[in-house]
Amino acid sequence: MRYRLVRVALAAIVAALAARAGAAQQAVGTAQGPNGAALYAQHCAQCHDHAQGHVPTRAALANSSRINIVMTLLTGAMRPQAAGLSHDEANAIATFLTASAAATSAPLHPDPCRIPVAPIRLSDDGWNGWGRDLANSRFQPHSGLGASEVSRLKLKWAFAYPGSMTWGQPTVVGGRVFVTSTTGQVYALDAETGCTVWSLDVGAPVRTALSIGPGVRGHRALAYFGDTSAVVHAVDAETGVEVWRAHVDEHPFARITGSPVLLGELLLVPVSSFEEGAASQAGYACCTFRGSVVALDARSGRRIWKRRTIAHLPKPYRRKGDPTRLYGPAGGSVWGAPTIDRAHDTLYVGTGNDYTDIDASTTDAIMAMSLATGKIRWVRQLTRHDHWASGCSFRGPCPQPAGDDADFAASTILVTLPSGHEVLVAGQKSGMVYGLDPAADGKVQWKRRVGAGGLFGGIEWGMAAIGSTVYVPISDSMPSHASDAPRSGLGAIDAATGKLLWWAPAPPPTCAWGQEDCRSALSQAISAIGGVVFSGSQDGHLRAYDAHTGRILWDFDTARHVPAVNAESAHGGSLDSGGPVVADGIVYVNSGYGQFVGRGGNVLLAFSVGGR
Repeated sequence: MRYRLVRVALAAIVAALAARAGAAQQAVGTAQGPNGAALYAQHCAQCHDHAQGHVPTRAALANSSRINIVMTLLTGAMRPQAAGLSHDEANAIATFLTASAAATSAPLHPDPCRIPVAPIRLSDDGWNGWGRDLANSRFQPHSGLGASEVSRLKLKWAFAYPGSMTWGQPTVVGGRVFVTSTTGQVYALDAETGCTVWSLDVGAPVRTALSIGPGVRGHRALAYFGDTSAVVHAVDAETGVEVWRAHVDEHPFARITGSPVLLGELLLVPVSSFEEGAASQAGYACCTFRGSVVALDARSGRRIWKRRTIAHLPKPYRRKGDPTRLYGPAGGSVWGAPTIDRAHDTLYVGTGNDYTDIDASTTDAIMAMSLATGKIRWVRQLTRHDHWASGCSFRGPCPQPAGDDADFAASTILVTLPSGHEVLVAGQKSGMVYGLDPAADGKVQWKRRVGAGGLFGGIEWGMAAIGSTVYVPISDSMPSHASDAPRSGLGAIDAATGKLLWWAPAPPPTCAWGQEDCRSALSQAISAIGGVVFSGSQDGHLRAYDAHTGRILWDFDTARHVPAVNAESAHGGSLDSGGPVVADGIVYVNSGYGQFVGRGGNVLLAFSVGGR
């Protein structure tokens, strides 16, 4: 499944090291410790020095940071394969690869708030969680920012993250900005100045947005989020003290990518995995992971129910002519935040592809579940036989026949039409957008092809809606089929009919770092306020579009060095994954995704009218 998986820049390195870690220790160890250059030359150079297709280049690896590489090897998604790798070996590889970048990186310095901040105001209009509302509209009706003011947005302050890659999406509640990092730190910042109210190291990378709600047992407010080791955390939102944690899936490759959604005393957690990445390793008996949604008691972390997207347990099978013992069915990861319909006691999620040759009728599907019990109410599979694993890109084991990896990774949007009828809008990596009738078991009301689709194509992370108009960003960075012309851009669709109201092609890419890995793909989740849609591009440009016409109102190149409140300089890069958010007249965005394609960075940017 896409570059949120094994297509991380380090996946091939980890697979090679894990398979031969013991030999590497003997071959390249010295009295001074492991030789990172020799380890790289022995196990990695053949692929990465002459990279083709989806294999990341040596330059792309160098754009990561030492701490990101070490965490990926030891505590991140590739920790099962790297079980025999010592900390010294991981550090040697990381130090070798990132030496040039480390020499030019500005050191971070603490910037604690020196004036006591006011208590969190939970009733304030902010941007709480992934979609801002339970329908996942990603629309801010009380933005404090008018469409006529957008052209005057200027940088107000910037915050530098540790590492050299950003993942998550800010949450803004009660004068605080809550952010996560690829290095395991979670921060609460003052929304006005960017100073640090508190920070917490949870020991694993975190990419979800936080949801903030009322506290328990003496805690005034709690913040909820998940990490890449499939652990959910609840911390005191005012102090950062951890209140509870819950491990929601025992599979070694399980992770939480989509943001947990808080509904009263119920916390709804989507579970995905990295296992189809491990499938690129020769001899790996893939696959046994099954996606799920887990409901936790928000007060204690106690599990209330868990619903797998694939009901049947994986069973062993063998492919003709292949001695490797394989398993299936598997897959069906839930990558996005659940969408909630409180009136009908229902949640909706999209699912990812099959990992194996064995079909599952709930992959590449939209599923409706009971909020109270997790019971599946209906399933609408929209792409069949989509068998895919990373071996299909990395010239390793690949299901037969191979599919296109056409996940539903972006959260669905529940749209209420002027007539009162509801439409569930689902965007797919295939480039297709569907309008489903949630009252008729997800019957397809309309479908519209907007992009060409592909592994890094179609709708990647999130759409937005203003009333009954849905806005669709298209990535199409690498179409699956050579005959398909990429169609990066932003479109507007009538949710009632599926009619394309307007289409704005993405401007030609202009990257501050040069032409290498420079793309105009609109992969990042988009966000909207009255009359305006904010959309980020992989070339680092954050743009504001007129919601009625698609005309660009404002353009800011985030791929630059800027002074930060906690560093002399922070730098941006590609815009991807978690999108911009708007609250109290300020636009916040993380810049520097760079996990597989694009360019990394380490900055949170806050914009206001005139920079005030």
